[in-house]
Order: sequence, then C-alpha cells, then structure tokens
Amino acid sequence: MKNFLKKLTGTETPLLEVTEAAQEKIHAVIQTEEVEVEGLRISIQGRTATAFQYSLGLATEVQDGDIIIECGDFKVLVDAESAPDLNGAVIDYVEDLNSSGFNIENPNAPTWDNPKAQQIQELIDERINPAVAAHGGQIELLNVEEDSIYIHMGGGCQGCGMASATLKHGIEAMIQEVFPEIKHVIDTTDHAAGDNPYYAPSKG
Repeated sequence: MKNFLKKLTGTETPLLEVTEAAQEKIHAVIQTEEVEVEGLRISIQGRTATAFQYSLGLATEVQDGDIIIECGDFKVLVDAESAPDLNGAVIDYVEDLNSSGFNIENPNAPTWDNPKAQQIQELIDERINPAVAAHGGQIELLNVEEDSIYIHMGGGCQGCGMASATLKHGIEAMIQEVFPEIKHVIDTTDHAAGDNPYYAPSKG
C-alpha cells in the first residue's frame, strides 16, 4: 500500500484525510452495530460535469484490491478504482441548526478522459437532468463507446412505468439532436428494483 500511495501522491502520506469530527461520528456509529465492522467504505459511484457522487457506508469485510487506511479506532477502505479520484480528499462531519451529515471536499476534477463523454455529460447536467428532476428523476452517464452510450436512471425514473418513453422520446432524442453519431442510448437500470417496477422479475 505504501508504494501505491507514494506513486499516487509523491509521498507516503494517507490517500485521504478524515477530520476529528468525522472520526468521532463514524466511531460512534460503529459502536452501535451488532456485527463486526471492518471500517468505513468510500467509493465514487458516479459523476456530473462538476462533481463526483459518493457512496459512504460501513463495511463488514475487506474486498480484493481495497486500499486500507488506518484511522484511529477504525479503517477506511477505498476501492482501487476510486482511489485516484480521491487523492487528497477530506471527509468531514458537519452539524448545524439546519442539517447535519458527512461532507467530502475533493480537489480532483470529475472530468471524463473522453472529450465526447465530457460533452455528453454537460448536456445531461444542463438539459436532461433539469427536465427529469421535475419528476424526481436523475440520469447518470456510465460510459461512451463509439456510437453507443450507457446510462443509469435513478430516483423517480427507476421503476417508473414511463421510463421507456422518457428514454426513447426524451433522453435519446435530446442526445441525438446534439450528437447525431450516437445511435444507441442503453439503459442499464434494474427497473424491477424501483418503487414502481414495470419490469417483472423472471420466474423459475
């Protein structure tokens, strides 16, 4: 791990930092668990044109490839794929009169290496997501390959009976208007897991 961190950061300093307030909160939560907890797992689940989307949760086991950061009374587990985009990040816990929760300050820019993917991401953020947000939905760009893009439909779009129409006549139409070379917009969403699933799970 030290060699990896040295290569990644130029030093043997930790990949990311957890503030004292966040450490206290995480430790307190771990103490309430009835099962043995290995530590806090952090990963990047998605991105917009301007920000990463994170997943934070307690982990009961270490997975292959995890980068383990000792943090006082617990460990922070970072999956290897997310690690480069978490270099230098700070996990804090903020509590005030209006709200409370974990906050992640990340100096890394969530840009795509593929220029076309970045342009499509900006279109999704500026035009498509504001439109589907009116119905509680959110579209996440997963990948761009030649004439195809892969998306995930979250929020109110997952399991919605109109998701297919939204994809064909809304999302796909907007993308192909700007990027006519994109022939396929592929929805990877498990709609059977949504609040109102219209895809019935297979039997047998």
